[in-house]
Amino acid sequence: MLRMGEKYRHLVHDAGCGCSHPDLERASRRLEAFSRRDLLSGLAATALVGALPTQGLAQATTKPNTTLLSNARLFDSKAGTVVDNVQVLISDNQIADVDRSHAPPPDGATVLDCRNGVIMPGLIDAHWHTIFAAVPLNLLLGGDPGIVFAASTAEAERTLMRGFTTVRDLGGPVFSFKQAIDAGLIPGPRIYPSGAMITTSGGHGDLRLPTEIPRDGNKLSSGELFGGAAIVDGVAELQLRVREQLLQGASQVKIVGSGGVSSPRSPLDMITFSEDELRAAASVAADWNTYVALHAYTTRAVQRALRAGVTCIEHAHLIDEETAIMMAEKGVWLSTQPFLTMADAASQSGPGVERAKQIFLGTPTLYQYARKHGIKTAWGSDVLFSPELGPRQNIMLTHLSNWYKNAEVLQMATSGNAQLLELSNMRNPYPGKLGVIEKGALADLVVVDGNPTEDLTLVENPQKNFLAIMKDGRLQKNTL
Repeated sequence: MLRMGEKYRHLVHDAGCGCSHPDLERASRRLEAFSRRDLLSGLAATALVGALPTQGLAQATTKPNTTLLSNARLFDSKAGTVVDNVQVLISDNQIADVDRSHAPPPDGATVLDCRNGVIMPGLIDAHWHTIFAAVPLNLLLGGDPGIVFAASTAEAERTLMRGFTTVRDLGGPVFSFKQAIDAGLIPGPRIYPSGAMITTSGGHGDLRLPTEIPRDGNKLSSGELFGGAAIVDGVAELQLRVREQLLQGASQVKIVGSGGVSSPRSPLDMITFSEDELRAAASVAADWNTYVALHAYTTRAVQRALRAGVTCIEHAHLIDEETAIMMAEKGVWLSTQPFLTMADAASQSGPGVERAKQIFLGTPTLYQYARKHGIKTAWGSDVLFSPELGPRQNIMLTHLSNWYKNAEVLQMATSGNAQLLELSNMRNPYPGKLGVIEKGALADLVVVDGNPTEDLTLVENPQKNFLAIMKDGRLQKNTL
């Protein structure tokens, strides 16, 4: 299961011979922002790299790795159109050229015949939980991190093999896990991490055991120690927890503004933080040149967040039209999910079932508001607590065809979601263009056997229909 990325190997090899490498220097600066635990994980990765054979790596550092994807069509994720007779040249981790003149490949390039398949950008899930997606809630509450991270490691590779080369993680202890993926220790998508979701006592994400209530002074609950949530009450404590997530490398911060579906003791209609508290959190994030993503379902919760200066709302399935108009006028992002039936939320039980049904009723109206008023809308799947639900990630994407054209669906999951990722500004862990196939963009792409703008259901079966998957210039799957 463990494997070492070629890029990381040659970086460490260069460092070992006393050479200065700009990528390694940038990585080192990033690591300074992480916690001691994460730093130790990085050192462990370096130790593993040092044990690997280095024969032939010197050549890899002096000659770019080039791949030519020929005989292809291209999905233009900005225009929403498919262009025929295209070839795409990859150099190291970037797209070097998009060519319609069929120029000969450079010397030493690997040439892949795409068999007239459609090349599209790697898919982006704007609301994912890397650590929690495939772990049943009873195992998560059982407190065995070994099982949790084993399941998450397997799911990370499955996520990548479904064509999702980037995810925005909206809550979970993912910082070290992200480092392991970036280092090539385990396969998985790029991760834009939020860290612990920050909530109030009794709010969504407060999953304390009965023995942990009431709180014993400043003693943290098991879920907080695990890094899944941070339970705070008051402005000062909220500012502290926001800064702690950013200190560990958060690209954005997840704040809980209302109750939720999967927290049994947090009804949907409740509100957590006051307007002053939300404003304080948004201010801290802005000081770090990034933003707050706020979990909220109801009109009251969303309007409070809008007054406090929050720039991204997660969910919002139960808002009214007045609130939708406010979001459009303020240019606030809506990151939401096309939940339609219990098949999309099969891991829910108890009160979660009835709450999920309320969400299903609100979904069509929410998307109608988003279209009518031109709200900037991102797509995410928000799969939780079920290894069986993971494969529905692709099906959840195709649900959007109820309100959008096929090309618009693909645009939302590529160039559109990439625009949302750019809100992380100076905290962006992957500077470079994502969500597009154009010169200079990061080489994340999928080759589809067919045209998904004509048949969106091709996306629902990635094992069969995705001929190749590339992330950061390296083929993760290749059946060409």
